[in-house]
Amino acid sequence: MAKHRGIWPVVVMCEALGVSRSGFYDWLERPQSQRCLTNEVLAKQVRQSFVGSDRT
Repeated sequence: MAKHRGIWPVVVMCEALGVSRSGFYDWLERPQSQRCLTNEVLAKQVRQSFVGSDRT
């Protein structure tokens, strides 16, 4: 939803997904979880491995 705020109104996306607007805005302000941070590190390593292996 955060990526599409410029395309679709937040209220429309929240209604379509069945979430509250206040919950969405609360989520925007929360720090990233440890799991999310770990996943970002892993994704970076996977991309580097992919590129390093001539994309195979």
